[in-house]
Amino acid sequence: MSQVLIREYLAELDRLKKTSGSLRETIVREAFKDLLKAWGKAQDLVFLAEYPLKTAAKANITVDGALLHSIRTPLGWWEAKDEADDLDAEIEKKFKRGYPRDNIVFTDDATASLWQGGGEVMRCDMTDTAQLEKLRKLFFGYERPEIADFRRAVEQFKADLPAVLKGLREMIDAQHTANAEFRAAAADFLVHAQEAINPGLVEADVREML
Repeated sequence: MSQVLIREYLAELDRLKKTSGSLRETIVREAFKDLLKAWGKAQDLVFLAEYPLKTAAKANITVDGALLHSIRTPLGWWEAKDEADDLDAEIEKKFKRGYPRDNIVFTDDATASLWQGGGEVMRCDMTDTAQLEKLRKLFFGYERPEIADFRRAVEQFKADLPAVLKGLREMIDAQHTANAEFRAAAADFLVHAQEAINPGLVEADVREML
């Protein structure tokens, strides 16, 4: 499917160039924008054009495009330049202004340059469909450090949960056996739960709720 989208992109780029007679960024970038949107949609990501950002120095910038998860967390960024520009010089200018370096692709519809984690990880001719597909996999396979940390925390919590639950149940059982105030409070809570939730609730249900 991705190769089909790439071929459609190249055909659309050629059509735009021939029809407009121009290589201006604002004209030819539309083809790659459509490709990014199609790639993103296949990954359940939302493409937003002219996406505003605030740099570490609190300056306001706008990237040509951003791909976001449904929870508004960005996967990566896109910045388009004119084919007549010096791509390396333009990239340097953008980084000096505070543009993100974590997962951003720069294109001039002749060359694509992918940066991740602060460094360039790949550069390819945009007519090379195999290399462009490789770039796509790297771009969409990127995992932001905070998301990776969250995933690890979730997996660790899953591993720790049985032991945590066992310890909590033992503490509740001990309090129920030795603490009269705890038993009275638990009994009151059971009455309240039966009235508010379900009359069929029993003491064991209250312990699980706790």
